[in-house]
Amino acid sequence: MRYNQTIPVHHPLINKVVENVEKVVVGKQKEVTLSLIAMLSGGHVLLEDVPGVGKTVMVRAIAKSIGANFKRIQFTPDLLPSDVTGVSIYDQKALEFKFRPGPIMANVVLADEINRTSPKTQAALLEALEEASVTIDGETRYLEKPFFVMATQNPIEYGGTYPLPEAQLDRFLFKFKIGYPSHEDEMEVLNRVEKKHPIESLESVLPLEELLEMQKEVTDVYVDASVKSYIISIVNETRAHNSVYLGASPRGSIALMKTAQAFAFVQGREYVIPDDIKFLAPYVLGHRIILNSDSKFANVSTRTVVTEIIQRVKIPIRKEAVR
Repeated sequence: MRYNQTIPVHHPLINKVVENVEKVVVGKQKEVTLSLIAMLSGGHVLLEDVPGVGKTVMVRAIAKSIGANFKRIQFTPDLLPSDVTGVSIYDQKALEFKFRPGPIMANVVLADEINRTSPKTQAALLEALEEASVTIDGETRYLEKPFFVMATQNPIEYGGTYPLPEAQLDRFLFKFKIGYPSHEDEMEVLNRVEKKHPIESLESVLPLEELLEMQKEVTDVYVDASVKSYIISIVNETRAHNSVYLGASPRGSIALMKTAQAFAFVQGREYVIPDDIKFLAPYVLGHRIILNSDSKFANVSTRTVVTEIIQRVKIPIRKEAVR
């Protein structure tokens, strides 16, 4: 199953959101759909791309399309963990401490240039990404659902950056690029923004309550034991591949299954098929493996390794499509 530019979306509500975002983001249906799949799975996305290709606009458009509270965090070297999570400030009139929430406490958060801040501040995101909560002054505060983070980093300028550690990369469900638009798409972008940016008039097309209900429905999508075994076989191969120093963890297996459920859901299916796994594996596992020195020196990419593994692992024969 190959999707070069678009992913078929047969769920009417998800399709409505995709079409609404496409009023602003031109020619990036696949990337928009992958972002929504991550959101339906309860996960987060890491975008690694050059400036100016529409990363911020895409996440803002998604937030507006679902009527979500949106916050943007510009990561800089001097940013403190409290600038992200929030801080308790003493109110002299009330003679008590009052909590001032940080920008992480929103439905949709854009963590812009996440690799430009210190590891200490990056670590402030770990609990939020994994547990949907933050601990401040010994008190755990749970984040409002849905909670979705889209982080960005520039793959070109490494001066003054702090590469994300494996523990934090593992918290992101997907990692992918948006890429430059085609000539025709870029012409359409110019036409749309000539007088006014279309995001200014974008309206919500999906209530948050319905999105939360769909997140529950995604967990009911059936995953056959043979498909689960297929997922484990692929992940195990990442640990045994001769180009890999460190393979994907069991969290990678879970992420691949969860995203496959959401992928089947947006296509109107009640069950996962092996082709879902084959398509999603590079996006889910590529950033979860570390190549050895020889492979890095030979410019081997993690996506190439995952693609090779997919071709190597035997596809299970489906006896029954559904229960």
